[in-house]
Amino acid sequence: MTKQRYFIIILILGSLTALAPFSIDMYLPGFPEIARSLHTTTEKVALSLSTFFIGISAGQLLYGPLLDKYGRKKPLYFGLAVYIVASMGCYFSASIEQLIGLRFIQAVGSCAASVAAMAMVRDIFPPKDNAKVFALLILVLGASPMIAPTAGGYITDYFGWHAIFIVLTVMAILIMLAVVFGLNDDYKPDSSISLKPAPILDSFKKVIVDPQFYTYAVCGGIGFSCLFAYVSASPLVFMDVFKVSSKAYGWIFAGLSVGFIGASQVNSRLVKTYKSEQIVNVTIPAMLIISVLFLLGAWQNLLGLAGTLVMIFGVLACVGIISPNTSALSLAPFDKNAGVASALLGAFQMSIGSAVSVGVSLFPGKTAVPMAAIMVVSSFLALVMLVIGKKNIKTKSEAVSTAFAAH
Repeated sequence: MTKQRYFIIILILGSLTALAPFSIDMYLPGFPEIARSLHTTTEKVALSLSTFFIGISAGQLLYGPLLDKYGRKKPLYFGLAVYIVASMGCYFSASIEQLIGLRFIQAVGSCAASVAAMAMVRDIFPPKDNAKVFALLILVLGASPMIAPTAGGYITDYFGWHAIFIVLTVMAILIMLAVVFGLNDDYKPDSSISLKPAPILDSFKKVIVDPQFYTYAVCGGIGFSCLFAYVSASPLVFMDVFKVSSKAYGWIFAGLSVGFIGASQVNSRLVKTYKSEQIVNVTIPAMLIISVLFLLGAWQNLLGLAGTLVMIFGVLACVGIISPNTSALSLAPFDKNAGVASALLGAFQMSIGSAVSVGVSLFPGKTAVPMAAIMVVSSFLALVMLVIGKKNIKTKSEAVSTAFAAH
């Protein structure tokens, strides 16, 4: 594979993974304007974010078997078409109820892109390179928090919040064209895969019971929820608590994304020297320590805007290192069921994210404490899952070695 071809593949796969985050980040600065336009509250507008997360969680499981049975492109085209139609529907929304419902449908369409991209990484690149490739995808993915909120703030100010969904529609069309002309479907469809409920559930079960999968998928998903806590709570924290403008919020969001993106690129160098397991073992405890400091500072009103930014930056940097490694470790054992494994991995992340998003909206009061508290709980649970799961992986490995020796 030439360097130019490698770059093109990474760019297209990264664009696929960035579609859903762009759909989340771009309209965040428009929350107050959406609330005024649809005669509702910012808290109710936030439900459109929660339903988006729920739609992604459900849709991931839908596309996994389809990607394995029909190949990667056909289900991907279907999902992108659903996304385009729903995005236009959001543009014409006349009530908050319509927007909430259409955001769910938009999410179901968007998750085809992320599941297909993850499966294609497993198809195209050898397992030993997956952590590096995922880190490169995060570099493209990082364009979302750097560009989307800032652009969304300006689009809202000059053209109104409806225009954001026109931009998302055009983006999805361009991504579809890039897939058609720039990406091969190297996966051979498996016609033996049944789409009946029982065989589908059996294929999910085969993936879920693998100790390496459930350890790092759940551990990474719980850790990733720190990012969802930040995304869900940041409009309230920065625009309501610290009284920054929608444009300033966009720049803050972009600046904080440097922690997430920069750490993922540091990770691409770390994996050349250390194993992914070693990196995860160090980074999760570090994230817990930073989250605890954040919670204590927010609780005692010691941080202010600058201190809050520093703490969030630190947590996001940890997430940027953890995510590519746990993703690579989760998918490593699977060849035949890579689509199902990718779907389950994404479903874990997004279902936990939806719960976190709803949880943040349930806490009243204008403070950063709910965000920090969820980060502490998430970091702690990720560490507990890591400790327990590693024992199960070791037990399975020893059992396999014993069985092999017996033969």
